[in-house]
Amino acid sequence: MRTVGGYPNLKHGELGKVVDGFPEILPVRERAEILDRVLADRLENVLPTAMRESGLDMWLIICQEDDLDPVYETMIPMDTWCPILQILIFYDSGPEEGIERINLSFTDTKELYDRPWPGRSHHSAQWEMLRALVEERDPQRIGINTGSIQWAAGGLTHNLYMQLVDALPQRYVDRLESAEPCATRWLATLTDVEISQYDDIVKVAHALIAECYSRTAITPGVTTIEDLRWHYWQRCADLGLSVAFNPVFLLVRSEEAVRMYGEDDDVIRPGDLIRCDVGIRYLRLITDHQEWGYVLRTGETDAPEGVRGLMAEANRLQDVYMAEFNRGLTGDQLLSNMLTRARKDGIPTPRVYSHSLGHLLHEPGPLIGLPWEQERNEGRGDVVLEYNYAFTAELSVEGPVPEWGGQRLRFALEEDVVFTEEGCRLIDGRQTSFYLI
Repeated sequence: MRTVGGYPNLKHGELGKVVDGFPEILPVRERAEILDRVLADRLENVLPTAMRESGLDMWLIICQEDDLDPVYETMIPMDTWCPILQILIFYDSGPEEGIERINLSFTDTKELYDRPWPGRSHHSAQWEMLRALVEERDPQRIGINTGSIQWAAGGLTHNLYMQLVDALPQRYVDRLESAEPCATRWLATLTDVEISQYDDIVKVAHALIAECYSRTAITPGVTTIEDLRWHYWQRCADLGLSVAFNPVFLLVRSEEAVRMYGEDDDVIRPGDLIRCDVGIRYLRLITDHQEWGYVLRTGETDAPEGVRGLMAEANRLQDVYMAEFNRGLTGDQLLSNMLTRARKDGIPTPRVYSHSLGHLLHEPGPLIGLPWEQERNEGRGDVVLEYNYAFTAELSVEGPVPEWGGQRLRFALEEDVVFTEEGCRLIDGRQTSFYLI
């Protein structure tokens, strides 16, 4: 895949620069410049692959300002306003001419799209111009975002669909079809530049987790698990980052400790395990992690051996997970291969429930299991793996903890990975030992 190299106005490696012990977060203006360059790269290289693999001659993305299509949001500059009716038209003019990109709206898409509509008339003029553009090009297959499996590919509202049908001659209405395969390929595929950025973005995500699992955020016997959750969220806000989803921190205790402190006690105490499930959205890419901390008791230098053993087994399952990535397999096939090998290797009660990651949190690439379904995930589990797809390796093992009287513990880890022609690899490493507080 050809890419546009480098970051505008940045020296090589400066995106991941560390300042005062924490990865530097770029100013908003520099983020916008980078995203313009990345988007130009994606439109030039990812879009033709997505359209031609799905066999579409034309792709229409239509939405309105307060109800933007999820795909549309990945196709416009960061620093723009999207008023009233939005229409993007993509037409495949052939390998020589490439994909024609047309924007029929007020939205300033800079030099990324042609803008033939003057924007000084009633929106009915947009529909009239759309009809004329379609008739001039006479596409045989016209994709619209009415996906039935991927929610991200179903952004066209019923109201706008009916307006589209009214605007087009019947012969073109008959050529409308779901653009779900095209939307899936567009959203799931990362460019080499985005993959390089991901390394630095995940460094930020890991630094946030490390800070939360320290005396900076936790005073044992005082700080509550809810305090920790809000600390993470506030730290993201202070850094100018968005949380990718509602952050979660969980206390994990022995049954004996629960009896001692009560089921409703949420104060973080010595001997407690803490598991997070957190992620950020930065430069339009999302992270998703589950990692563990341990609050040391007096005289301890590490977490109990039993829970350290479970982490080691979860690391083994991560190795199996990454080793089984092969292009062309579906999510269900990947799941079956991973679990078969893990069981053969003696990993205790393995479970894999991994999802794609990137511009969206849970879609649109192949789903590799669900916590409650470890065999068949019709639809999302049938999506095929391609190169330059990212995932979160969400998985777990289960076993007894001798220090807790043999109490069984399901031990979950979640780390971000990317699959390229070189294979599946971790993005900025993984947790192999507990954060100690």
